[in-house]
Amino acid sequence: MRIYLKDPYTEGFFGSDDMLLDKIIPRYILWYMNTHTILNIKTDKKLKADAQKVAGELGVPLSTVMNAFLKQFVRDKEITFSANQYRPTPYLIGLIEEAKKEYEAGEVEWFENAEDFITALKKK
Repeated sequence: MRIYLKDPYTEGFFGSDDMLLDKIIPRYILWYMNTHTILNIKTDKKLKADAQKVAGELGVPLSTVMNAFLKQFVRDKEITFSANQYRPTPYLIGLIEEAKKEYEAGEVEWFENAEDFITALKKK
């Protein structure tokens, strides 16, 4: 069986009988090191731990989250400081809980069409 690997420097292919893998693998490492970097940032320890926990719950490493953020930052040239923009406000949560209680108590009025609904609204 022949193994062919692409050399990132020459764009050529090397087979298992042309070059030993122990000479190709270091070339890959050099290519990887020239195209990737390590980013060190200073942040609060608790924030990092919380971020790692959330990323873990989503099933991705924190580095993937940071790379996604950096790509979005470069693409959009803007920063969003709130990740809670899609969470309901305490007022809305209260309304939802109240509606659930009314539904469970059978205090919900059903309508066959929009006209009946509007008529009922006008009566109140």
